[in-house]
Amino acid sequence: MIKVGIVGGTGYTGVELLRLLAQHPDVELAAITSRTEAGLAVSDMFPSLRGRVNLCFVEPDKAALDQCDAVFFATPHGVAMAQSPALVEAGVKIIDLAADFRLKNLDEFAKWYKIPHTATKLLDEAVYGLPEINREAIRKARIVANPGCYATAVQLGFLPLVEAGVVDMDHLIANAASGVSGAGRKAEVGSLFAEASDNFKAYGVAGHRHLPEIKQGLAQVAGREVGLTFVPHLTPAIRGILATLYARVTKDVDVQKLYAARFAHEPFIDVMPAGSSPETRSVRASNMVRIALHRPQGGDTLVILVAEDNLVKGAAGQAVQNMNLMFGLEETTGLTHIPILP
Repeated sequence: MIKVGIVGGTGYTGVELLRLLAQHPDVELAAITSRTEAGLAVSDMFPSLRGRVNLCFVEPDKAALDQCDAVFFATPHGVAMAQSPALVEAGVKIIDLAADFRLKNLDEFAKWYKIPHTATKLLDEAVYGLPEINREAIRKARIVANPGCYATAVQLGFLPLVEAGVVDMDHLIANAASGVSGAGRKAEVGSLFAEASDNFKAYGVAGHRHLPEIKQGLAQVAGREVGLTFVPHLTPAIRGILATLYARVTKDVDVQKLYAARFAHEPFIDVMPAGSSPETRSVRASNMVRIALHRPQGGDTLVILVAEDNLVKGAAGQAVQNMNLMFGLEETTGLTHIPILP
């Protein structure tokens, strides 16, 4: 059994980790930390876990995380890079769901996250945890940077085109809408029911934190810098991301066959029939990503639609997928839930 600790178990990604790991056949939940809720039974905060998780929240310095095999950080930025060096030294494998190890450029990290990086040695060895690109490196990793939710959808949507070099990579466009759970569980005016319900808006138009992460990932695949305009939106739903991506085709190619071939052996990617329209409800509470391709009026602009659950494949589910790879398990273990409908 893999002995697992979770740092920051009271947010939406934390409880999603608990939901998935409590059902994982090869995991023993050993510790769940929270400074503010220490001593509270997890099932008292999250009644959905009654009878499945019998732990109490503990303060981080009392959690004996160094006795775990793996530790997930579902925390604000800055926490994982402060605590990870000692844990890695103790032989613990780290999966960070925040952004501490995503960006390789220190100046870019400081620009977007407003703090200096304090664990640069670990940053150098950290593997970006998008299995569809870095699967073999993840298997050998001591520390994995779990991708952001928008970054997962956008990179997977563009991936076959960029790999094949068949689109204009200087003018990619991504519009993506997320449910309000993407903003976290903290109390903020913009996430209040009366503010977010019956409303639809763009935000972060001048620049969103996932932009440099997406560009870094696509550049790795392309072998060159890419030009990307990325505009996120807030939609009045709890879960889900729907990304609408645009790329100008520069070479004659059957894109449906290209995507079907690229993702043929990916357990969590569903390339839908041409002209389909994936919906967020078709992936709700699952680790699946559904992709559909359109070429309006037969022109040279390709439209790629990508649906994912921002809390599962966009966060906790992908983190468990990475853990499976890091410990030599079948990649799909504990992640074969069918999406819930309605």
